[in-house]
Parts: sequence; structure tokens; C-alpha cells
Amino acid sequence: MVTTASGAKRLGDGARGLEPWETTLLEADGKPTIEVTATPCRHGPPLTHLLVGDVIGFALKCDGQQDGLLWITGDTVLYDGVREAAVRLKADTVLVHMGGVQFPVTGPLRYTLTADDAVELLGLLRGRTVIPIHYEGWKHFKQGRDAIEREFASAPEEIRSSIRWLPIGKPVELSDTRVNMAAG
Repeated sequence: MVTTASGAKRLGDGARGLEPWETTLLEADGKPTIEVTATPCRHGPPLTHLLVGDVIGFALKCDGQQDGLLWITGDTVLYDGVREAAVRLKADTVLVHMGGVQFPVTGPLRYTLTADDAVELLGLLRGRTVIPIHYEGWKHFKQGRDAIEREFASAPEEIRSSIRWLPIGKPVELSDTRVNMAAG
């Protein structure tokens, strides 16, 4: 298991904890090696760290991978660390956590990307395939798919054409990016 450094301390039992920009290898006999790099995340506005704790995203690179890496943004708001990751990574496929999460107890504060934030982030990144995730199924999501699609409709064409909506819980072959995964 790969998680935050603080999460690994709590979990023990061989959990690998990473700080942003640290890398580890996942290796198993008969399987391709996966290089996992932790990417910066912040799950909420400044000063909410004590409430929400540490988070990271993951950049994955496999032996024999033909295109750029897979980036999972993680549960984050848009801030300089995530902007840096978008510019620094050579990501081809991006799973972008969205939903514009808000909680009643903290009022208008956001804990994940909004669609508007995602458009800015994706403009920096230029990923070939962008898969919105983490936007439905909980009351704290304030932007569902309809709201996200409305915002994406006014995004530049290169961003609009990169978006792939996946059916929840069903395997999907993304042949144009050589990635096979199940959404959900």
C-alpha cells in the first residue's frame, strides 16, 4: 500500500509513506514494475490541515509504457503545488478529482477542485485523455456531472476534446491511451 507519510505511520504493516515528489517502485514477479511518484495535494484551503490531514496524488509510470504517465490528482483544491505538478509532469491520462466539495460546518470553503479550477489546471497540463472522477455519490459534492459539463462546455476546444466520461463500475478500454481501468 502506498499512502501519505503520516498515513503510513498510522497504518504500519508495510505501508509505504511518501511525501510529495518522493518515488517508490511497486514490483511483483511476472508483472511490470510501476514507478509511483507522490504529487502535491491540499484537501482544502490554507489552515484546514488539522481538520482534513495530509493528502497526495499519484503519478504512475509502467515498464514499457508508450505514452506519458497516468496522473491521479488526488483530493485537492487548486493551489501552487498542484499547478506545479501539472506543468512538471508529462501526463497523458489524468484522473481529476472534482466535485467542489463543501461541508456545512465550514460554509463556503472548498475541499476539492471545481470545474472552473479543473479547466485552469487542464490548460497547464495538456493531457490527451482527462477522466473526471469523484463528483457524485456523497452529499458534500456541490458540483455534479451536469454542472461540470456546463463549465467544460465553455472551455477551450483542446480541453473539451480530451474529456472522457466513464460509466461507474464498468471496465473501459481506453485504447487511444493504452490504459485499461474500471471507473468508480
